Amino acid sequence: MSDTTTIHTLSVLVENKFGVLSRVAGLFSGRGYNIHSLNVAPCEDPRFSRMNIDVAEQGSKLDQVIKQLSKLVNVVEVIDYRNEPTIYREIVLLRVRFGEKKQEILELCNIFGARTLDATRKTLTIEVSGGEFRIARFLNLMEDYDVEMVIRSGKIAVIKPKD
Repeated sequence: MSDTTTIHTLSVLVENKFGVLSRVAGLFSGRGYNIHSLNVAPCEDPRFSRMNIDVAEQGSKLDQVIKQLSKLVNVVEVIDYRNEPTIYREIVLLRVRFGEKKQEILELCNIFGARTLDATRKTLTIEVSGGEFRIARFLNLMEDYDVEMVIRSGKIAVIKPKD
């Protein structure tokens, strides 16, 4: 995927039933669409789950994805965030070996509002959350250190209220 590819986020409200995730993923793979990230969890009503799906499709292909998702069994609602004022966040956990640079890493964490979740004699496990550019900047700066592992949640989103 090129750096110029725009990622679009869709929110899909589904019945919290066996096989729904498989059907949604099957729709994408069966039609050659790529899921950039996927986050699924139960929502305010335990009968339903919300999927936040990032896709790299554009224009009519994205419209087609939305139409096809809307027709799937157990899909209640599909929200296209393209034309809505939206709040996006992602959570990243990373483990870094600090060597002699522990204080530098902690200062960087402080600047980005990251939290240290765990520490050993050689490593720090860090949590940082935020928007796409903030996460990218933090991870870019962390490349100067011995990062062992990066785990990303995928983007979650909610439409801003209109009041």
